[in-house]
Amino acid sequence: MPSDPLSLPPGRWRDVARATGLLAPDGAVASTVFAEMSALAVRTGALNLGQGFPDVDGPSWIRRAAADAIAPDAEHGANQYPPGPGIPALREAVAAHQARHYGLELDPETEVLVTTGATEAVAAALLALAGPGDDVVTLEPFYDAYAAGIALAGARHVTVPLLPGPDGFRLDADALRAAVTPRTRLILLNTPHNPTGTVLTRAELEAVAAVAREADAVVVTDEVYEHLTFDGARHVPLATLPGMAERTLTVSSSGKTFSLTGWKIGWVTGPAPLVTAVRTVKQFLTYVSGSPFQPAIATALADDAYPRELAASLAARRDLLCEGLEAAGFAVVRPRGTYFVLADAAPLGFDDGTALCRTLPERAGVVGVPVSAFCAAGSPSERALRSWVRFTFVKREDVLRDAVARLAALAR
Repeated sequence: MPSDPLSLPPGRWRDVARATGLLAPDGAVASTVFAEMSALAVRTGALNLGQGFPDVDGPSWIRRAAADAIAPDAEHGANQYPPGPGIPALREAVAAHQARHYGLELDPETEVLVTTGATEAVAAALLALAGPGDDVVTLEPFYDAYAAGIALAGARHVTVPLLPGPDGFRLDADALRAAVTPRTRLILLNTPHNPTGTVLTRAELEAVAAVAREADAVVVTDEVYEHLTFDGARHVPLATLPGMAERTLTVSSSGKTFSLTGWKIGWVTGPAPLVTAVRTVKQFLTYVSGSPFQPAIATALADDAYPRELAASLAARRDLLCEGLEAAGFAVVRPRGTYFVLADAAPLGFDDGTALCRTLPERAGVVGVPVSAFCAAGSPSERALRSWVRFTFVKREDVLRDAVARLAALAR
């Protein structure tokens, strides 16, 4: 996108750029800090612990199923448009998964919609259900696509902080009650939570449910890390709480569960009227996608062994990185889920996480992402978390050991 504001056409892009912190006071548009940090890693040869994607592919048998679906000798290859809602086998597999793990009974014909990853599911839900004059409440820090989707919908973004403490980042229940008002159309929840690694407790979820019912708000829950929890933490879908199934859209994806993030096979489930609303919008976004990947994921969802093994492996890699960050002088809040750990650089004498991330490749040969990138500009959370950095541990053990050795330079 050109940086000269005179060359940029009018439109909703400006709202998106402003909501994601990319619109400068002079009207120029910057690249995201994620793109900046990844480019910095390439330019300097630093280890990229900023971007959250695995450096090892998911199980070969799942990949083989996708390859078989497009094999030249396949009698009926999966190379054309799949059905708009997703192939029946995948919708049935999603419904079976929700019943097996959570006791949620769904009609695969009307209550399951396949999407191009979770990001499209969230965007389509926002566009379908919120608009000008509505509030959308999220936790803060928040995944940056949430702010962009809310801006595209023309709604107002209201945030509720997660507060760091000895038990991890926890929901500020008082702030939640103050944030949810009669204007609140949607509450967009993420648990297990990116970037903090928090797994919301049942008590915290009950607080969300109570305010949603009181405000008659719909809740969209992003649960893409549902199987990647540690230390006995248990993911509880909000839709399983009393009175919430009828007002909750649950979003998830195969990317994180099976280490196949590039396939972009996600889904949204919930009551038929809400799913129909999302489908109405979604069909004019990507229309359909992932034809050969859908049957492979339908098969994969019947397997519970790989996600358990992945979670155990991630827990060990989390411990390795957390111990290395602590040895380097960071204050670390140990996550109980996801791919990520947040570390405070203030004990090292750095009060600006963005400035530190820009020099970290030279200082230690490692790239992270400032937590301020996940906060609204000027918000209390941005100020409180200004010195914090997000690192990912979804990398090979040898890469993490190298990163830990390099980070040790900060303690010298």
